Amino acid sequence: MSKHFRVPARKLTKLKEAGIRASDVLRDAGLPIGLLEQPRVQLTTNEFFAFWKAVKEASPDPTVGLKLGTERRVEQHDPIGLTALSAATFGEAMRSAARYKQITCPEEIVSEISGGEWTLRFNWLLAAEEEPPVLMDVCFAWVLSLARNGTGEEIIPLRVEYMQQREHVRLFERHFGCKVMTGCSRNAIVFRAEDAARPFITRNADLLAILAPQLDEDLRRQREDLSFPDQIRDAIHRRLTGRRPKMTDVAREMRLSVRTLQRRLQESSLNFQQMLEEARHESARHYLKRSPLELNEVAYMLGYEDSSSFVRAFRGWEGIPPAQWRESERAKEVVPVLDQAV
Repeated sequence: MSKHFRVPARKLTKLKEAGIRASDVLRDAGLPIGLLEQPRVQLTTNEFFAFWKAVKEASPDPTVGLKLGTERRVEQHDPIGLTALSAATFGEAMRSAARYKQITCPEEIVSEISGGEWTLRFNWLLAAEEEPPVLMDVCFAWVLSLARNGTGEEIIPLRVEYMQQREHVRLFERHFGCKVMTGCSRNAIVFRAEDAARPFITRNADLLAILAPQLDEDLRRQREDLSFPDQIRDAIHRRLTGRRPKMTDVAREMRLSVRTLQRRLQESSLNFQQMLEEARHESARHYLKRSPLELNEVAYMLGYEDSSSFVRAFRGWEGIPPAQWRESERAKEVVPVLDQAV
C-alpha cells in the first residue's frame, strides 16, 4: 500500500474547467504553490484532505465534487480507470480498481453484496479525521461515471448515503438519479446486486494485456519494499471490513499458499491471531475516536458477532469499556474557554 496519494495532472485541468484557481486551493491548503506543476505530485492523507477542503472553499458550486469526479469520455480516465474499463463487467472493474489503487494511495474500495444490494464504500487507511464531504462526492461521481462509460447505459444506483448533512440534496439526486440520504452511519453508494454482472462495452482484452502486467509489476515492487510483517498488517486491514479475516484470506491476498504463509510467520516469530487482534485494536481506536459509528456498528466493522464480544475485547486492550474510552478521548479535544481578566 502506498502511504501517499498521487495527484494526476488531469486534476489541474479539471480544476480549471470548474473555474477554480489551483494556486488559491494550494495556498488555502497550506501546500506549495507550484506543487501541481511537478512531474509527480504526492500528498500525505492530511495534505490530501486539506487539498479537498480547500477545493470546496474555492468554489460556490455545491456540486463541484460531482463535476470534478465525473469523466464524460473513456479516454479521460487514468491508467487505473482504463484498466477497470477494460474489464468484462462492472463488478470486475471495481475489483480491478480496488486492487491497483494500492499502488497510488492509502485508500481502499470496499465491495459488499448482501440482500440484493451491492454496496461500495471508500476507506482512508491512514486518516486521523473524517474525510471531507467534497472528496466523497468526487469518489461516488467517479464510480458512477465508470459504470456509465463502461456499460454505455444510464445506470442508476439504488441510493447514495452520506454521513454528513448536505444542502441542495435535490441537486445531488438529479446527478445520481436516485435517493440521496444524509446523516447516515456510513458513506456509501448502493447499486442492485445484479448491476455487478453488467457487461462492459468498453471491454478490451488487448489493452488489459498491456496495462495489467505493468500495474501488477508496480504492485509487486511496492510490496517488496514493505517488510513481511507490514505486508501482513496491510492485508489484514484491507480485509477487516465487516468480517474477521482468516489466514486463507490473507494468503490469497498475498498470493501465497497457506502453508507458505504459516512457515514464513513461524520463521519471523509472528502469530497471525495476535496480529489480527492488534489490527482490530488499532481500527477500533480509529472508529471510536474519528467516526460517529455506534458501538454495534464498530463491532460489525471489526468482524465481531455482537457488541458484547467487542466490549470484552476492548476492555482487555484498554482496561475500560469502549463507550467510556470514546468519551474520554473526545473530552481531550475540547478546548476549555477561560474567563479573561479585565
